[in-house]
Amino acid sequence: MKIAIHGRTFSEQTRPFVQSMFDTLSARGAEVQLSASYRQYIDEAGIAHNSELTYKTTADIFDADFAFSLGGDGTLLDVVSQVGPREIPIVGINIGRLGFLATVSPGGIQYMLHALIHKKYTIDERSLVSVQSEADIFDGIPFGLNDFTITRTQSSSMITVHTYLDGEFLNSYWADGIIISTPSGSTGYSLSCGGPVLLPHTNNFIITPISPHNLNVRPMVIMDTCKLSFEVESRSGNFLVALDSRSKTVDVATKLHVQRESFSAKLVKLNDDNFLNTLRSKLNWGFDVRN
Repeated sequence: MKIAIHGRTFSEQTRPFVQSMFDTLSARGAEVQLSASYRQYIDEAGIAHNSELTYKTTADIFDADFAFSLGGDGTLLDVVSQVGPREIPIVGINIGRLGFLATVSPGGIQYMLHALIHKKYTIDERSLVSVQSEADIFDGIPFGLNDFTITRTQSSSMITVHTYLDGEFLNSYWADGIIISTPSGSTGYSLSCGGPVLLPHTNNFIITPISPHNLNVRPMVIMDTCKLSFEVESRSGNFLVALDSRSKTVDVATKLHVQRESFSAKLVKLNDDNFLNTLRSKLNWGFDVRN
């Protein structure tokens, strides 16, 4: 078994679980490749491992059976961008906070490894959002799992986002910005701005305005077969775009097009993993402090 691993920092309470993961992989004879940044961190943290292989780019990743993400949902988004069109199945190990996407707890790592070895899992394919422009805004990684956002810069006032749906004018959003969310991203930034929660395999995008000037403008759900186009007006002459956790400031002359990416992110789902259970748990549905 060949495993590519990327992660971020972890607490002392989590250290034994991380070490046991590397011990088990070594005992099973797994071939392990670490991201360059994670290798540096675990070496400095004193985690013992037997891997001499590292990667910096998607092209450097070997032909892995799985890509492990050790962190929160943000770390998993990093792994999605690293894996890209190669569609290596991703295992999300949650040593961060929220964990809508990374659902394996530190205490469940051994169970997860057992499930992978004995093929007791399924592959959960998640749609991606793709952004096209004349400029290479996102350094050759123009796709994301959660969302694409257009927002004003910190120094600018409200912006106007002229939005077109399959070439037909939809609306001019006078707002701090808008979010184009996938179903996976519906529990993220879009939700905090009043957007709906979508089930992961719903074939839709959500258009969610951020602090709109017109209060009758509400989030809108569209088919992800549609192609969106945007033209932005800003008094500062520029605006901010973000794709998952990657952001850039661009000029108002920049025209943007958004559609569903041709490939997907493949998340490993253990047999006891259930999105509705995760939703109730993370959003505290049914929880009442009076009880």
